[in-house]
Amino acid sequence: MATLTKRTDSTGATSYRVEVRLKGYPAQRATFERLTDARKWASATETAIREGRHFGTVEAKRHTLADLIDRYTRDVLPTKKAKTQGPQVTQLTWWKDQIGARTLADVTPALIAEYRDTLSREPVPSMAKDQAKAGPERTRSPATVNRYLAALSHCFTVAVKEWGWIEFNPLLKVTKPKEPRGRVRFLSDDERERFLTACRGSSNKDLYPAVILALSTGARQQEIMSLRWPQVDLARRVATLHETKNGEIRVLPLAGPALDLLRERSKVRRLDTDLIFPGHTRPAKPIDLRTPFETALKRAEIADFRWHDLRHTAASYLAMNGASLAEIAEVLGHKTLSMVKRYAHLSEAHTASVVERMNARYFGEGAK
Repeated sequence: MATLTKRTDSTGATSYRVEVRLKGYPAQRATFERLTDARKWASATETAIREGRHFGTVEAKRHTLADLIDRYTRDVLPTKKAKTQGPQVTQLTWWKDQIGARTLADVTPALIAEYRDTLSREPVPSMAKDQAKAGPERTRSPATVNRYLAALSHCFTVAVKEWGWIEFNPLLKVTKPKEPRGRVRFLSDDERERFLTACRGSSNKDLYPAVILALSTGARQQEIMSLRWPQVDLARRVATLHETKNGEIRVLPLAGPALDLLRERSKVRRLDTDLIFPGHTRPAKPIDLRTPFETALKRAEIADFRWHDLRHTAASYLAMNGASLAEIAEVLGHKTLSMVKRYAHLSEAHTASVVERMNARYFGEGAK
Protein backbone atom coordinates (compact mmCIF):
# COMPACT_ATOMS: atom_id res chain seq x y z
CA MET A 1 0.00 0.00 0.00
CA ALA A 2 1.01 3.64 -0.41
CA THR A 3 2.16 6.00 2.32
CA LEU A 4 2.01 9.77 1.73
CA THR A 5 4.06 12.18 3.81
CA LYS A 6 3.64 15.95 3.68
CA ARG A 7 6.85 17.98 3.94
CA THR A 8 7.56 21.69 4.29
CA ASP A 9 11.05 23.09 3.68
CA SER A 10 12.72 26.18 5.16
CA THR A 11 11.13 28.46 2.56
CA GLY A 12 7.64 27.23 3.39
CA ALA A 13 7.24 25.23 0.15
CA THR A 14 5.17 22.07 0.49
CA SER A 15 5.89 18.70 -1.13
CA TYR A 16 4.47 15.19 -0.86
CA ARG A 17 6.65 12.11 -0.57
CA VAL A 18 5.04 8.84 -1.65
CA GLU A 19 6.24 5.35 -0.77
CA VAL A 20 4.60 2.28 -2.27
CA ARG A 21 5.23 -1.02 -0.52
CA LEU A 22 3.85 -4.34 -1.74
CA LYS A 23 4.88 -7.67 -0.27
CA GLY A 24 7.56 -9.38 -2.34
CA TYR A 25 8.60 -6.22 -4.20
CA PRO A 26 11.14 -3.48 -3.41
CA ALA A 27 9.70 -0.19 -2.15
CA GLN A 28 9.14 2.54 -4.75
CA ARG A 29 9.45 6.22 -3.78
CA ALA A 30 8.77 9.56 -5.46
CA THR A 31 8.22 13.20 -4.46
CA PHE A 32 5.60 15.59 -5.91
CA GLU A 33 4.63 19.22 -5.42
CA ARG A 34 0.90 18.51 -5.65
CA LEU A 35 -1.08 16.04 -3.56
CA THR A 36 -3.24 15.00 -6.55
CA ASP A 37 -0.11 14.06 -8.56
CA ALA A 38 1.21 12.05 -5.63
CA ARG A 39 -2.02 10.10 -5.31
CA LYS A 40 -2.23 9.42 -9.06
CA TRP A 41 1.36 8.14 -9.09
CA ALA A 42 0.76 5.91 -6.08
CA SER A 43 -2.37 4.37 -7.65
CA ALA A 44 -0.73 3.85 -11.05
CA THR A 45 2.41 2.37 -9.51
CA GLU A 46 0.49 -0.10 -7.32
CA THR A 47 -1.53 -1.24 -10.34
CA ALA A 48 1.56 -1.58 -12.55
CA ILE A 49 3.40 -3.64 -9.89
CA ARG A 50 0.44 -5.99 -9.41
CA GLU A 51 0.17 -6.48 -13.19
CA GLY A 52 3.91 -7.02 -13.57
CA ARG A 53 4.48 -3.93 -15.72
CA HIS A 54 6.27 -1.52 -13.41
CA PHE A 55 9.77 -2.94 -13.20
CA GLY A 56 9.96 -3.52 -16.94
CA THR A 57 9.32 0.18 -17.43
CA VAL A 58 11.97 1.06 -14.86
CA GLU A 59 14.55 -1.11 -16.65
CA ALA A 60 13.61 0.41 -20.01
CA LYS A 61 14.32 3.87 -18.61
CA ARG A 62 17.52 2.76 -16.92
CA HIS A 63 19.22 1.35 -20.05
CA THR A 64 20.00 3.05 -23.34
CA LEU A 65 19.96 1.48 -26.77
CA ALA A 66 23.77 1.70 -26.71
CA ASP A 67 23.77 -0.41 -23.52
CA LEU A 68 21.59 -2.98 -25.26
CA ILE A 69 23.77 -3.15 -28.38
CA ASP A 70 27.00 -3.34 -26.35
CA ARG A 71 25.74 -6.24 -24.26
CA TYR A 72 24.31 -8.03 -27.29
CA THR A 73 27.60 -7.60 -29.18
CA ARG A 74 29.55 -8.94 -26.22
CA ASP A 75 27.33 -11.86 -25.15
CA VAL A 76 25.14 -12.92 -28.08
CA LEU A 77 26.91 -12.07 -31.34
CA PRO A 78 29.93 -14.34 -30.68
CA THR A 79 27.57 -17.34 -30.57
CA LYS A 80 26.51 -16.75 -34.19
CA LYS A 81 28.24 -17.95 -37.34
CA ALA A 82 31.47 -16.09 -38.06
CA LYS A 83 30.30 -14.97 -41.50
CA THR A 84 27.26 -13.18 -40.02
CA GLN A 85 29.10 -11.42 -37.21
CA GLY A 86 30.91 -8.84 -39.36
CA PRO A 87 27.83 -7.54 -41.20
CA GLN A 88 25.78 -7.40 -37.99
CA VAL A 89 28.49 -5.43 -36.19
CA THR A 90 28.27 -2.87 -39.02
CA GLN A 91 24.47 -2.81 -38.86
CA LEU A 92 24.27 -2.46 -35.07
CA THR A 93 26.99 0.18 -35.03
CA TRP A 94 24.85 2.28 -37.38
CA TRP A 95 21.89 2.10 -35.00
CA LYS A 96 24.13 2.88 -32.04
CA ASP A 97 25.58 5.94 -33.76
CA GLN A 98 22.14 7.23 -34.73
CA ILE A 99 19.99 6.67 -31.62
CA GLY A 100 22.24 4.91 -29.13
CA ALA A 101 21.84 7.69 -26.52
CA ARG A 102 18.05 7.14 -26.30
CA THR A 103 16.68 5.07 -23.41
CA LEU A 104 14.92 1.87 -24.41
CA ALA A 105 11.64 3.42 -23.24
CA ASP A 106 12.14 6.18 -25.81
CA VAL A 107 12.86 3.82 -28.73
CA THR A 108 9.34 3.68 -30.13
CA PRO A 109 8.07 2.17 -33.41
CA ALA A 110 7.68 5.72 -34.73
CA LEU A 111 11.33 6.52 -33.99
CA ILE A 112 12.58 3.34 -35.65
CA ALA A 113 10.37 3.99 -38.69
CA GLU A 114 11.90 7.46 -38.98
CA TYR A 115 15.42 6.03 -39.04
CA ARG A 116 14.34 3.18 -41.33
CA ASP A 117 13.54 5.88 -43.87
CA THR A 118 16.90 7.54 -43.17
CA LEU A 119 18.57 4.21 -43.90
CA SER A 120 16.79 4.03 -47.25
CA ARG A 121 17.71 7.56 -48.32
CA GLU A 122 21.24 7.75 -46.94
CA PRO A 123 24.03 7.49 -49.56
CA VAL A 124 26.18 4.38 -49.17
CA PRO A 125 29.94 5.06 -49.03
CA SER A 126 31.74 3.67 -52.08
CA MET A 127 34.25 0.86 -51.57
CA ALA A 128 36.21 1.83 -54.69
CA LYS A 129 39.83 2.81 -54.05
CA ASP A 130 39.70 5.46 -56.75
CA GLN A 131 36.78 7.69 -55.79
CA ALA A 132 36.89 9.36 -59.21
CA LYS A 133 35.88 6.00 -60.71
CA ALA A 134 33.38 5.10 -58.00
CA GLY A 135 30.37 5.73 -60.23
CA PRO A 136 27.04 7.36 -59.34
CA GLU A 137 25.94 7.67 -55.73
CA ARG A 138 23.78 4.79 -54.57
CA THR A 139 21.47 4.09 -51.62
CA ARG A 140 20.65 0.94 -49.68
CA SER A 141 18.27 -1.55 -51.23
CA PRO A 142 15.08 -2.63 -49.43
CA ALA A 143 16.72 -6.01 -48.72
CA THR A 144 19.69 -4.30 -47.04
CA VAL A 145 17.42 -2.05 -44.97
CA ASN A 146 15.51 -5.14 -43.83
CA ARG A 147 18.73 -6.76 -42.68
CA TYR A 148 19.50 -3.69 -40.55
CA LEU A 149 16.00 -3.91 -39.04
CA ALA A 150 16.38 -7.65 -38.42
CA ALA A 151 19.68 -7.17 -36.57
CA LEU A 152 18.14 -4.58 -34.24
CA SER A 153 14.98 -6.64 -33.81
CA HIS A 154 16.91 -9.62 -32.48
CA CYS A 155 18.59 -7.36 -29.91
CA PHE A 156 15.18 -6.35 -28.60
CA THR A 157 13.91 -9.94 -28.67
CA VAL A 158 16.77 -11.02 -26.40
CA ALA A 159 16.20 -8.00 -24.15
CA VAL A 160 12.52 -8.96 -23.77
CA LYS A 161 12.89 -12.72 -23.32
CA GLU A 162 16.14 -13.05 -21.40
CA TRP A 163 17.19 -9.77 -19.80
CA GLY A 164 13.87 -8.22 -18.79
CA TRP A 165 15.04 -4.79 -19.95
CA ILE A 166 11.91 -4.05 -21.94
CA GLU A 167 8.44 -5.56 -22.24
CA PHE A 168 7.80 -5.30 -25.96
CA ASN A 169 9.87 -5.42 -29.14
CA PRO A 170 9.07 -2.14 -30.97
CA LEU A 171 10.28 -3.60 -34.28
CA LEU A 172 7.16 -5.77 -34.38
CA LYS A 173 5.14 -2.67 -35.24
CA VAL A 174 7.53 -1.35 -37.88
CA THR A 175 6.70 -2.04 -41.53
CA LYS A 176 9.52 -3.55 -43.55
CA PRO A 177 10.32 -2.15 -47.01
CA LYS A 178 8.91 -4.33 -49.76
CA GLU A 179 11.63 -6.23 -51.56
CA PRO A 180 11.44 -6.77 -55.32
CA ARG A 181 10.57 -10.20 -56.60
CA GLY A 182 13.56 -12.51 -56.77
CA ARG A 183 15.59 -12.51 -59.96
CA VAL A 184 15.13 -15.44 -62.35
CA ARG A 185 17.88 -15.46 -64.97
CA PHE A 186 18.65 -18.83 -66.48
CA LEU A 187 20.51 -20.09 -69.51
CA SER A 188 18.48 -20.85 -72.60
CA ASP A 189 19.38 -24.03 -74.50
CA ASP A 190 21.46 -22.05 -76.99
CA GLU A 191 23.20 -20.03 -74.26
CA ARG A 192 23.96 -23.19 -72.32
CA GLU A 193 25.65 -24.83 -75.27
CA ARG A 194 27.73 -21.73 -76.04
CA PHE A 195 28.71 -21.24 -72.42
CA LEU A 196 29.70 -24.87 -71.79
CA THR A 197 31.78 -24.82 -74.98
CA ALA A 198 33.57 -21.73 -73.70
CA CYS A 199 34.12 -23.39 -70.30
CA ARG A 200 35.61 -26.48 -71.92
CA GLY A 201 38.01 -24.28 -73.85
CA SER A 202 39.07 -22.29 -70.77
CA SER A 203 42.72 -22.37 -69.74
CA ASN A 204 41.46 -23.07 -66.22
CA LYS A 205 40.62 -26.77 -66.10
CA ASP A 206 38.56 -26.40 -62.91
CA LEU A 207 35.95 -24.13 -64.50
CA TYR A 208 34.06 -26.69 -66.58
CA PRO A 209 33.59 -29.34 -63.84
CA ALA A 210 32.64 -26.66 -61.29
CA VAL A 211 30.02 -25.19 -63.65
CA ILE A 212 28.64 -28.64 -64.49
CA LEU A 213 28.38 -29.44 -60.78
CA ALA A 214 26.50 -26.16 -60.18
CA LEU A 215 24.07 -26.77 -63.06
CA SER A 216 23.54 -30.39 -62.11
CA THR A 217 22.94 -29.95 -58.37
CA GLY A 218 21.79 -26.35 -57.89
CA ALA A 219 24.36 -25.94 -55.12
CA ARG A 220 25.63 -22.48 -54.16
CA GLN A 221 29.06 -21.34 -55.28
CA GLN A 222 30.50 -21.45 -51.75
CA GLU A 223 29.08 -24.93 -51.21
CA ILE A 224 30.79 -26.21 -54.35
CA MET A 225 34.09 -24.40 -53.81
CA SER A 226 34.39 -25.66 -50.22
CA LEU A 227 33.44 -29.26 -51.11
CA ARG A 228 35.96 -31.88 -49.92
CA TRP A 229 36.51 -35.48 -50.96
CA PRO A 230 35.37 -36.99 -47.61
CA GLN A 231 31.97 -35.42 -48.29
CA VAL A 232 31.60 -37.27 -51.60
CA ASP A 233 30.38 -40.87 -51.82
CA LEU A 234 30.76 -41.90 -55.45
CA ALA A 235 29.35 -45.37 -54.79
CA ARG A 236 26.11 -43.92 -53.42
CA ARG A 237 26.25 -41.02 -55.91
CA VAL A 238 25.82 -38.29 -53.30
CA ALA A 239 27.73 -35.38 -51.80
CA THR A 240 26.91 -34.29 -48.24
CA LEU A 241 27.05 -30.59 -47.39
CA HIS A 242 27.70 -29.90 -43.72
CA GLU A 243 28.03 -26.10 -43.94
CA THR A 244 24.95 -24.64 -45.66
CA LYS A 245 23.30 -21.22 -45.59
CA ASN A 246 20.41 -22.35 -43.38
CA GLY A 247 22.68 -24.35 -41.09
CA GLU A 248 21.23 -27.76 -41.96
CA ILE A 249 22.98 -30.73 -43.54
CA ARG A 250 21.96 -31.26 -47.16
CA VAL A 251 22.64 -34.17 -49.49
CA LEU A 252 23.29 -33.47 -53.18
CA PRO A 253 22.39 -36.28 -55.59
CA LEU A 254 25.11 -36.75 -58.23
CA ALA A 255 24.16 -37.83 -61.73
CA GLY A 256 25.14 -37.56 -65.37
CA PRO A 257 28.20 -35.54 -66.38
CA ALA A 258 28.70 -34.19 -62.84
CA LEU A 259 29.13 -37.72 -61.48
CA ASP A 260 31.41 -38.71 -64.38
CA LEU A 261 33.62 -35.65 -63.94
CA LEU A 262 33.98 -36.25 -60.19
CA ARG A 263 34.92 -39.87 -60.83
CA GLU A 264 37.65 -38.79 -63.24
CA ARG A 265 38.88 -36.09 -60.86
CA SER A 266 39.02 -38.56 -57.96
CA LYS A 267 41.70 -40.54 -59.81
CA VAL A 268 44.17 -37.64 -59.71
CA ARG A 269 43.64 -36.10 -56.28
CA ARG A 270 46.23 -33.79 -54.75
CA LEU A 271 48.03 -35.10 -51.67
CA ASP A 272 48.40 -31.72 -49.94
CA THR A 273 44.65 -31.01 -49.64
CA ASP A 274 41.29 -32.77 -49.65
CA LEU A 275 39.53 -29.91 -51.41
CA ILE A 276 37.98 -30.89 -54.73
CA PHE A 277 38.71 -27.46 -56.18
CA PRO A 278 41.89 -26.27 -54.40
CA GLY A 279 43.80 -23.12 -55.25
CA HIS A 280 46.82 -23.67 -57.45
CA THR A 281 49.30 -21.74 -55.30
CA ARG A 282 47.39 -21.99 -52.01
CA PRO A 283 45.89 -25.51 -51.94
CA ALA A 284 44.44 -25.03 -48.46
CA LYS A 285 42.07 -22.43 -49.93
CA PRO A 286 39.42 -23.02 -52.65
CA ILE A 287 40.27 -21.77 -56.13
CA ASP A 288 38.92 -18.41 -57.28
CA LEU A 289 37.11 -18.92 -60.59
CA ARG A 290 35.81 -15.38 -60.97
CA THR A 291 38.10 -14.34 -63.85
CA PRO A 292 37.80 -17.60 -65.86
CA PHE A 293 34.02 -17.48 -65.39
CA GLU A 294 33.70 -13.92 -66.68
CA THR A 295 36.05 -14.68 -69.57
CA ALA A 296 33.92 -17.66 -70.61
CA LEU A 297 30.78 -15.50 -70.52
CA LYS A 298 32.40 -12.94 -72.82
CA ARG A 299 33.54 -15.61 -75.28
CA ALA A 300 30.04 -17.11 -75.28
CA GLU A 301 28.56 -13.61 -75.76
CA ILE A 302 26.28 -13.97 -72.72
CA ALA A 303 25.29 -10.82 -70.84
CA ASP A 304 23.68 -10.15 -67.48
CA PHE A 305 24.66 -13.48 -65.93
CA ARG A 306 26.24 -14.21 -62.54
CA TRP A 307 27.51 -17.39 -60.94
CA HIS A 308 24.45 -17.54 -58.68
CA ASP A 309 22.33 -17.66 -61.85
CA LEU A 310 23.68 -21.18 -62.39
CA ARG A 311 21.61 -22.10 -59.33
CA HIS A 312 18.58 -20.36 -60.86
CA THR A 313 19.24 -22.26 -64.07
CA ALA A 314 19.24 -25.62 -62.28
CA ALA A 315 15.98 -24.74 -60.51
CA SER A 316 14.39 -23.53 -63.74
CA TYR A 317 15.35 -26.72 -65.56
CA LEU A 318 13.82 -28.75 -62.71
CA ALA A 319 10.57 -26.76 -62.97
CA MET A 320 10.40 -27.13 -66.73
CA ASN A 321 10.91 -30.88 -66.40
CA GLY A 322 7.98 -31.41 -64.08
CA ALA A 323 9.45 -30.98 -60.57
CA SER A 324 7.02 -29.59 -58.02
CA LEU A 325 7.87 -26.50 -55.96
CA ALA A 326 8.33 -28.74 -52.91
CA GLU A 327 10.80 -30.90 -54.82
CA ILE A 328 12.73 -27.85 -56.05
CA ALA A 329 12.88 -26.49 -52.50
CA GLU A 330 14.23 -29.83 -51.30
CA VAL A 331 16.97 -29.87 -53.94
CA LEU A 332 17.99 -26.26 -53.33
CA GLY A 333 17.84 -26.58 -49.55
CA HIS A 334 15.09 -24.02 -48.86
CA LYS A 335 13.02 -24.52 -45.69
CA THR A 336 9.89 -22.92 -47.17
CA LEU A 337 8.31 -22.65 -50.61
CA SER A 338 8.42 -18.84 -50.64
CA MET A 339 11.90 -18.77 -52.21
CA VAL A 340 10.97 -21.11 -55.07
CA LYS A 341 7.65 -19.53 -56.04
CA ARG A 342 9.59 -17.49 -58.60
CA TYR A 343 9.86 -20.69 -60.67
CA ALA A 344 6.13 -21.49 -60.54
CA HIS A 345 5.38 -20.04 -63.98
CA LEU A 346 7.96 -22.39 -65.52
CA SER A 347 6.05 -25.46 -64.33
CA GLU A 348 2.63 -24.42 -65.68
CA ALA A 349 2.60 -27.23 -68.24
CA HIS A 350 3.34 -29.78 -65.50
CA THR A 351 0.59 -28.32 -63.30
CA ALA A 352 -1.88 -28.41 -66.20
CA SER A 353 -1.09 -32.07 -66.89
CA VAL A 354 -1.70 -32.95 -63.25
CA VAL A 355 -5.15 -31.31 -63.40
CA GLU A 356 -5.92 -33.06 -66.71
CA ARG A 357 -4.98 -36.46 -65.30
CA MET A 358 -7.19 -35.90 -62.23
CA ASN A 359 -10.17 -34.87 -64.38
CA ALA A 360 -9.70 -37.80 -66.75
CA ARG A 361 -9.58 -40.28 -63.87
CA TYR A 362 -12.51 -39.05 -61.82
CA PHE A 363 -14.78 -37.40 -64.37
CA GLY A 364 -13.88 -39.12 -67.62
CA GLU A 365 -12.72 -37.58 -70.89
CA GLY A 366 -16.21 -36.58 -71.96
CA ALA A 367 -17.61 -35.47 -68.59
CA LYS A 368 -19.91 -32.44 -68.74
